Amino acid sequence: MDSKSKSVVDMIEASSGVHFSGFHMDGLESRNIENGHPTTSTDEKMYKQPFVIGVAGGAASGKTTVCDLIIQQLHDQRVVLVNQDSFYHNLTEDELTRVHEYNFDHPDAFDTEQLLCAMEHLRHGQAVDISYYDFKSYKNNVFPARRVNPSDVIILEGILIFHDPRVRELMNMKIFVDTDADVRLARRIRRDTVEKGRDIGAVLDQYSKFVKPAFDDFILPTKKYADIIIPRGGDNHVAVDLIVQHIRTKLGQHDLCKIYPNLYVIQSTFQIRGMHTLIRDSQTMKHDFVFYSDRLIRLVVEHGLGHLPFTEKQVITPTGSVYTGVDFCKRLCGVSVIRSGESMENALRACCKGIKIGKILIHREGDNGQQLIYEKLPQDISDRHVLLLDPILGTGNSAVQAISLLISKGVPESNIIFLNLISAPQGVHVVCKRFPRIKIVTSEIETGLNNDFRVIPGMGEFGDRYFGTDDDELLMASS
Repeated sequence: MDSKSKSVVDMIEASSGVHFSGFHMDGLESRNIENGHPTTSTDEKMYKQPFVIGVAGGAASGKTTVCDLIIQQLHDQRVVLVNQDSFYHNLTEDELTRVHEYNFDHPDAFDTEQLLCAMEHLRHGQAVDISYYDFKSYKNNVFPARRVNPSDVIILEGILIFHDPRVRELMNMKIFVDTDADVRLARRIRRDTVEKGRDIGAVLDQYSKFVKPAFDDFILPTKKYADIIIPRGGDNHVAVDLIVQHIRTKLGQHDLCKIYPNLYVIQSTFQIRGMHTLIRDSQTMKHDFVFYSDRLIRLVVEHGLGHLPFTEKQVITPTGSVYTGVDFCKRLCGVSVIRSGESMENALRACCKGIKIGKILIHREGDNGQQLIYEKLPQDISDRHVLLLDPILGTGNSAVQAISLLISKGVPESNIIFLNLISAPQGVHVVCKRFPRIKIVTSEIETGLNNDFRVIPGMGEFGDRYFGTDDDELLMASS
């Protein structure tokens, strides 16, 4: 990264580097359950890992062009490109004598174990040497290896980069470049004859014998794993621009999660983004705002419940078989911050039958002053896990007040899970620094706060819009 560039922390503190969206959490570490003691589902081993983007597609589909465009537009990030082509097996002497019968588009042509080893080093902040594969000698030791340093973003590019599930699991975003077969063939002929010095007849023979069947059998089926599909490849500049914007928002959130391992953002999908688009639109009417807010809140609540302790439980199924599962946490309650937090109560009750819900009312005095006005909490709250409900985390001052109250009532900090729809980075900093053992679960990270300490881009006064007391809504209805 350029020496003049700000560090990740400085960027977030300035509220210019964080935007929104979901983040592919690493697989949860499995725990042994001994003597029936509760086991937590939270991964204790948190590395500051890079954001990994996989780019797959047929040969000559425009994958490299897409990668180059992404790298150009992410110029303020440290980005490295790792090509699957670098991990071809060296051909043996016997294979070299009949190289035209060798299928370079088959999964077995790649040294996937070596690729996984290289990625393991990069993900743990270690530099690796990656060989160049020479397509004239079919060896990877002809040229000096390329030193690849740890980076903020790693782009994995290759025709079969989605084929192995172990490689897919490394990716935070998967892109499939979809280009017409005739276009890909024309590009392949030009590339292989000019860059690789091959005869056109041999290129066409290889295409019909290996390339096309391999695309149909191995490459095309991996399209289903893609999060995003780009028609026409690198020629589709509109799609690439939108994807880069989406990557930037993910990167901002990803950086924040790397700093605070107790921050969890539900994995973003275009369905979730669509719902956010609706509830953020100032023209959305109350009934639609409530409907889509409730859907998002339910997702956040379900995700939050996944961070509660569990114990192993075996049951007998109707077929007489034994199923080993888990038992829900019994000692649980909710606490809503009046009044916006009350909008999240129905989703919590729908997920947890008969759950107790307490109330906290905090009066905001100016930008930073908060005054506790009212609290009504379960008497045994100190023995329970608490889901704190407030749809918007802005400055974090109200959240600090609410969490401090819960701790004063005897609730262990690690027993508090703070659920909200959107979070400003400033609020995340305030809460996570003050209470490093609580968990924050949200659906999107915002750009920041404006001069009036309002969350931007935000969604306005959530309570007014949800409960129908918004002046604009009343004016619109009367007109």
